[in-house]
Parts: sequence; structure tokens; C-alpha cells
Amino acid sequence: MSVAGVKALCFDVFGTVVDWRGSIAREVDALGIACDGHAFADAWRGRYQPAMEEVRSGRRPWVKLDVLHRENLVAVLAAFGITLSDAEIDQLNRVWHRLDPWPDAVQGLQRLKGNYILATLSNGNVALMVNMARHGGLPWDVILGAEVAGAYKPSPQAYLGSAALLDLEPGACMMVAAHNGDLVAAAACGLRTAFVARPSEHGPQQTSDQRAEHAFDVVADSFVDLADKLGC
Repeated sequence: MSVAGVKALCFDVFGTVVDWRGSIAREVDALGIACDGHAFADAWRGRYQPAMEEVRSGRRPWVKLDVLHRENLVAVLAAFGITLSDAEIDQLNRVWHRLDPWPDAVQGLQRLKGNYILATLSNGNVALMVNMARHGGLPWDVILGAEVAGAYKPSPQAYLGSAALLDLEPGACMMVAAHNGDLVAAAACGLRTAFVARPSEHGPQQTSDQRAEHAFDVVADSFVDLADKLGC
């Protein structure tokens, strides 16, 4: 495939680079919270898009993802009948800062970094992304995305604002994601696209995003495979 002119790879992070579901379930279990850790993770993540839509729609002013995550956590704890102190809630909320990379992620990113600028293009806020990178050894060149652009994906400004901050035309940026919808939105803004399959992101019952459903520029089954296909 031809990827001539691409200078930067812009990565979705939750689910594409890191295993949010497994990481949250392990932390819930380690804290001794009496519930199914994976079910808890699914319920928490299930409030993610609706919370951001309140901001995207203009019904709520801009607020960073850490705030939305904490509000969603309080609601999920109540739904599960779990009582934690404010300090314990704060600690658990920061699990999103400590998500573990998929096994192929760091190796693949290190190879890709030799040829491309590596940027986050995530809905996660800057502090969250920085702490996650330090936790997991993720070799980003720059943290971009929703908080920097002032817009949550899939709003066009999230993609276009990130490209502009790199001083690049959208076509010189390639969005890398495990989610078809994210890539379709990026392509509509002129970015190139790479689908990396994460068929276990949502656990063994996952039915969506198991495969590329559109004609993306590159389709890979891991970051190592992506590096191979991009000649890194």
C-alpha cells in the first residue's frame, strides 16, 4: 500500500493501545471490591460516550475526561451497591492513568517511532495520557487530542486541531485506531487511516470492531504488524 506523505501517526489510546477492560478488572479485584471486575469495567465504560455527548452537544460546557470518569464512577458504584470513601473513589478513578498496554504495543510503537512522529489523538486529558505513558513505557513524541483541541472525538476539531498543532496537513497524518467509527470520522477530515484489530477489547462476547469494515489505508492485526506494513 502507498502511505507516501504521511509524517505523523495519531493514535486512539483506550482499547487501541491499552487494555482498559483488563486493567480496570484487575484493579477492582486487587482492591477487594466484592463484584465481578470485568462487569464493573464494562458498566463504567458504558457511560463514557453518553457523558462526552453532553459536552459535544453543547448541553454542558467543556470538562476534561477525568471529571467525567469520576462522575461515572460514582454512578456505577451506586448501581453496584458499593460504598467507598472520597479518597478511595479518587484512587480508583485514577486507574485510567495506570492502564496497561497490549502486549505488542510498546514494541510496535518503538519501531514506528523511527520513521514517524507518534502522537496521541485520544479523548483522554493530558495528565491522564502523560501518566499512562510513564506507567506503560509508551514512547509518544507529543500528547494531543480532546483536551488540547477542546473537542471530543468524533468532532472534526479533535482531528483537525491535532493536525494543525503538528503543523501538518490532515493528509500527512494517519489515524490509528481499533474502532471503525473513529477512523471513518478521521477520514472525513482528510486523515489517512490504519485499523489495528483488538477483537478482545470488550471481552469474549465482543461483537463490534472485530474487523475493518471500510477501505482503510492499512489494516493490521497488531502494532508489530502495522510496523511491518509501514516498512519500519
